[in-house]
Amino acid sequence: MASKRKSKAVIEDSDSDDQLVIDEEPRKKAPPAKKSKASKSGEDDGGDFFSLTSKRRVTVSEFRGKLQVDIREYYEADGEMKPGRKGICLPVDQWEKLKALIPEIDGELSSRR
Repeated sequence: MASKRKSKAVIEDSDSDDQLVIDEEPRKKAPPAKKSKASKSGEDDGGDFFSLTSKRRVTVSEFRGKLQVDIREYYEADGEMKPGRKGICLPVDQWEKLKALIPEIDGELSSRR
């Protein structure tokens, strides 16, 4: 019997010991996200979400007592939108670091256009 291969991409930060893990496995259903006062694009079974496209969403949730930001592709099954395998879940510290890098990323994009 052939075994299924599980893969995860790991990106290491050269400035520190931080690692960014991008999972390629289907996720188990997360607990409902806590509601905030920010405007949302819609509600899902798991709580509020922000739509990037019709099939890409950002959610804020809590796992084992820690907040996280999940950016994930969704697919339709049985008339419902369900989370797919492709996506990334960032703990708050990595989300803050990504936000701080936005001006540099924008500059790189501008120089390549």
